[in-house]
Amino acid sequence: MAAACVEAAPAVARHRGAAQPARKRMRVAMGTTEDYDFEDACRLGEGAFGAVISARHRATGRAVAIKYLGEDGGFQAELLRESLLLEAASAGNPFVVASRGLARDPATADLCLVMDCGGATLRDALRCQPGPGPLPESTVRAAMWQLLEGTKRMHAAHIVHRDIKPHNILLGDDRVLRLCDFGLAVHMSEPPPYGQAGTLWYMAPEVLLGMPDYDALVDAWSLGCVMAKLLNGEAPFQGADEDDQLSAIVGVLGVPDDKAWPWFWSTKFAAEMPEMDKKGCKTSILRCKYPETKLSEEGFEVLSGLLTCNPDKRLTAAAALKHPWFAKMDEPQLPKKDEVVAPLTKRQRLQ
Repeated sequence: MAAACVEAAPAVARHRGAAQPARKRMRVAMGTTEDYDFEDACRLGEGAFGAVISARHRATGRAVAIKYLGEDGGFQAELLRESLLLEAASAGNPFVVASRGLARDPATADLCLVMDCGGATLRDALRCQPGPGPLPESTVRAAMWQLLEGTKRMHAAHIVHRDIKPHNILLGDDRVLRLCDFGLAVHMSEPPPYGQAGTLWYMAPEVLLGMPDYDALVDAWSLGCVMAKLLNGEAPFQGADEDDQLSAIVGVLGVPDDKAWPWFWSTKFAAEMPEMDKKGCKTSILRCKYPETKLSEEGFEVLSGLLTCNPDKRLTAAAALKHPWFAKMDEPQLPKKDEVVAPLTKRQRLQ
């Protein structure tokens, strides 16, 4: 295969406590769509970005997923960028879907991104789990260990995902959870300001509030939202728009005072918050939503540490993994890929 390469931007540290990012010249393998057999292909996902379909590599028989973007030529540059970020994030990281490089369609010259076929989405797996009720804490712990370990390694490679949610987590037949879809990811060397990115219900409060220089802690917040969904089947905060989402967050976690998060009080949202809300939402009710019957004290310390509004006080993925909650591990008891069938509703697409 040939290789595509891009010269990186100057390094700028974008993660608290992380080493200075050194973004070097990166290469991505370049092949052709003629290397793949599409005879039994099926559509794995689709959206405004384009579509992901299954295929098989002719020489090796390996099952792959191939992502096509829209027909606009500008999308080709976006696909090259995503392939570079995925290549960096998945290198030596078994909890990120593996990159197989790019392929060019000889007939149209369009590019597509080739990845390992990672399995069903976690969202669909949760809908098809055997037995009634929420997942047991032992399964949540094992699943979160995988997701946090994958995120820790991804951050060590200086990649911020920015759109972690159950739809962007794949569950393979090996019961391993893998992050996918790096279309909104950024390298930590890319200087701010950063725009709003992600899915509303999993978006960190600093992103919703328009902080221009947020960092990798946005992924930690999203993982906290995923953990909450694993525990009771629902995203913990479900707003209709940005302000409604922020209201949902402070309604559960409480309005941070000027000591807990001084920057919060400089925002338009805080300035326009009714006095009744400021006075009535001072105490967190998160424990009421996830009582000891669902989650032990140690598990709640991880959940509340990830779901901390002030990113300076939020648990990083690396710090969360050191918590005693992870001292005992169990295998996630989630369905395998062939057990998952999932017609989607409009509401479930948002989740």
